[in-house]
Amino acid sequence: MSETGGVREVKSAARTVELLELLAARGDRPARLQELADELGVPRSSMYALLQTLISRGWVRTDVTGSLYGIGIHALLTGTGYLDSDPRVRAARPYLDEASEELGETIHLGRLDGRDVAYLATRESHEYLRTISRVGRRLPAHVGALGKALLAERPDTELPEGPYEALTPNTRTSRESLGADLARTRSRGYAVDREEGVLGIVGFGFALRYDSPAQDAISCSVPVARLTPGREERIVAVMREIRAKIEAVSPAGSPAAGGAVQWR
Repeated sequence: MSETGGVREVKSAARTVELLELLAARGDRPARLQELADELGVPRSSMYALLQTLISRGWVRTDVTGSLYGIGIHALLTGTGYLDSDPRVRAARPYLDEASEELGETIHLGRLDGRDVAYLATRESHEYLRTISRVGRRLPAHVGALGKALLAERPDTELPEGPYEALTPNTRTSRESLGADLARTRSRGYAVDREEGVLGIVGFGFALRYDSPAQDAISCSVPVARLTPGREERIVAVMREIRAKIEAVSPAGSPAAGGAVQWR
């Protein structure tokens, strides 16, 4: 049994968390009982009992047949509570609004969580609409402007050998390519994602350095069709100002998930 800080891990609690994380990662793909039992390596009967307990408490939901399982509404309520209670998210919100109004583009706030970036806040552009909000979702750190801005705050020795997952033909999938890009990020002071995470979208990411190394970052996403050299200069100038404003008002010593990059 693993230990954390000298305290023995509670196996039943760990299994519950692993199940919820697995269901959340599947998104709109509900799972069958046997799939979940096989994935987590637990007996079918134990998995069934755990699912029924979580269904009764709203953490897991099932379909009318009782054979398909997905994440429940209490996960949403807990996630909303996290965002509402985080002082850094609250401090950043008015400046995300300011950036959105100033630029008319989509603005994100994200936090490093292991190998991914979790989206904590988004201000959508009125020029184009997404069908699904990114808040609460995750993106591999190596593919987006938010993640690359945060990886650049860390030594390249924390990067794995690769190859990395490719989300588009432009994704940097080797350690050498990503490392070279992070060097450019450090030199210019911000990250650029040119259709590496989403085709047709360019992102500009800025680490928020109220932690060392930085855990949070902000970004501006722009459709390629609207991006000119002059427009790019304007976006970078505004986002630098917004970063400085957020860093100036963010509470000191606030907890943030992240730390070393854990490529699992």
